[in-house]
Amino acid sequence: MAGILTKGIELHYSATQGGEFVNIPGLQSCPDLGGTANKVDVTTLADGNYKYINGIKDFGDLAFTFLYDNEGAESNYRICRGLEEAGEIVYFKVVFPDATEFAFNGEVSTTITGAAVNAALQFSLNVTLNSDIEVTNPTV
Repeated sequence: MAGILTKGIELHYSATQGGEFVNIPGLQSCPDLGGTANKVDVTTLADGNYKYINGIKDFGDLAFTFLYDNEGAESNYRICRGLEEAGEIVYFKVVFPDATEFAFNGEVSTTITGAAVNAALQFSLNVTLNSDIEVTNPTV
């Protein structure tokens, strides 16, 4: 396959570890799903240049953008605000159209993004990670 379209990427959540995952509708953008290892300086006084080794990987916070919907109990904004208000660790997985999955957990917060003339209202679901990001490749 030469490429894959982003159409169909989904963000699923579960309020409990091992629980059933539910799709959060209205996803408009997904953050980078990888991290950069911090550089650790291992240069000695005998070295003529700096030397480094990889340190701990930093994924940063993950910010997902959604088209705002608050029409009912199952709307995306109410789901996300409910997760935030519960104040608990939430389990997530991002599912690509080819069935690749990226699983992680963390604490959440929501932010209504700034409004502009002639623009759709959006909100962000921000995840502060409490785990690594585990990748599951699709089965062939």
